[in-house]
Amino acid sequence: MMTTTTMTTGGSTSSTCTESTRASTSTTTGTAAGTGSDLARRWAAYLTAEVDAASLAVFRVGYGALIAWEVVRYALHDRIARYYIEPGFFFSFVPFVRPWGGTGMYWHFAAVFVLALLCAAGLFYRVSAALLCAALTYVFLLDKAQYLNHLYLLCLLGLLLAVAPAHRAHSLDLLRARRASPAGAPPSMPTETVPRFHLFALKAQIAIVYFYGGVAKLNGDWLRGQPLTMWLAEHADAPLVGPLLAAPAAGLALSYAGLLIDLSMGFLLFSRRTFPFGAAIAVAFNLSNAFLFKIGIFPYAMIASLALFAEPSWPRRRLPFLFGRADRAGDGALVSSPAGPSPAPAPSPAPAPAASRRRALPLALLHAYLLFHLVVPLRHWLYPGDVAWNEAGHRFSWRMKLRDKNVSELDIGVMDPRTGVRESLDLEEWLTDRQLGEMSTRPDMIVDFARHVADRWQEDFGVRPVVTAKVVASLNGGPFRDLVDPTRDLASLPRGLFEAVPAP
Repeated sequence: MMTTTTMTTGGSTSSTCTESTRASTSTTTGTAAGTGSDLARRWAAYLTAEVDAASLAVFRVGYGALIAWEVVRYALHDRIARYYIEPGFFFSFVPFVRPWGGTGMYWHFAAVFVLALLCAAGLFYRVSAALLCAALTYVFLLDKAQYLNHLYLLCLLGLLLAVAPAHRAHSLDLLRARRASPAGAPPSMPTETVPRFHLFALKAQIAIVYFYGGVAKLNGDWLRGQPLTMWLAEHADAPLVGPLLAAPAAGLALSYAGLLIDLSMGFLLFSRRTFPFGAAIAVAFNLSNAFLFKIGIFPYAMIASLALFAEPSWPRRRLPFLFGRADRAGDGALVSSPAGPSPAPAPSPAPAPAASRRRALPLALLHAYLLFHLVVPLRHWLYPGDVAWNEAGHRFSWRMKLRDKNVSELDIGVMDPRTGVRESLDLEEWLTDRQLGEMSTRPDMIVDFARHVADRWQEDFGVRPVVTAKVVASLNGGPFRDLVDPTRDLASLPRGLFEAVPAP
């Protein structure tokens, strides 16, 4: 009897505890769901809040000016002809994208120059920014031999600027809209504010470049100071700093400094407290890169991007002669004036369901864009081997200044399958010096060239040849070895976005 009572009591107790646990679990789940939903709403409200467009306008001016200057540099150094007119073959990213014929590429770069100036001035901005992004992307896709991280970055920043209303402050469009408005009537252009997510997207893109540039440096060669030590030794004759750069310890010290700067820079710039410190380091870091390496306008684009990380209204305090006080017709932004920040407006009512749905699309696109660019730089882990050697997943991953390949032997030949006779190609008749130099260290470009040669041979002789290559190279001062399999028919290898060249 006592046992039965105890069991009953125990059963009752167990039932009571179960009900209590269920209630507690339900409450916890509901609280967690409510907290998650509340965080999502707050995050969405943060991103969609209107902020001053002044800092975005400063970056727009810098972006357009840098591209215009890059076009001038291309023209002065005859790169338009050497890169896009003289070659007889292009390692195009997309098969159907080809350079304009005749003098078309000169006109194309002239158009880029004009569009860049229009973008900088904020004139016909919506059209000029979209066309500028399309024109830059077209040039970028023409030839893998001309792949540059800074050109890729300019295309991405151009896309983000093209969808942003960066002309709402300090633009000729704004001036035209104000002059066109009747006296006493509100201007046709919206107030000088933009949704915060436009600024956030640009800042996040810059932070991704820095961070993945640092992640890529977490490899054995970089951590032992290579290839930076070899490159710094080439500056031994530089005034004052030459002997310091040539010292063996300099390469190792600067390698670790670059690693730490890249990994931390995004965090330093995003934090309001550490932004001044991070900005100073960023300027010094990028100027030193510009001094040591020939990497075009990339360092200056990164310096220009610092305008995005400070308070959105900073130009109105620092550049009052260019930026007046912004209009504030219910814009919800905290706009600063020389006397200090204006008081924040009263909280706006909760958005209507239709408005919430309208703002959901840009936020979804923003997160999809950022997720894509967080994943793409990691794709080299899908391929076997060292990415610095086989180049599989190297592009679009912010792997910058990580490798130095020295080619000791390069021979590409065709064999007629009917006779078994192999003939070596005179590569200088097929490719420009720059294309040849780039192709010799990149297996995927060697395969692209092999397929092109096989296609031409088949058109001329009616039979598809076997194309093989003997390429012997070293990586960062390491031993020489075959870059591709010298016995494999490279023209028969499949090519695609996710295809990697098999290792020897």
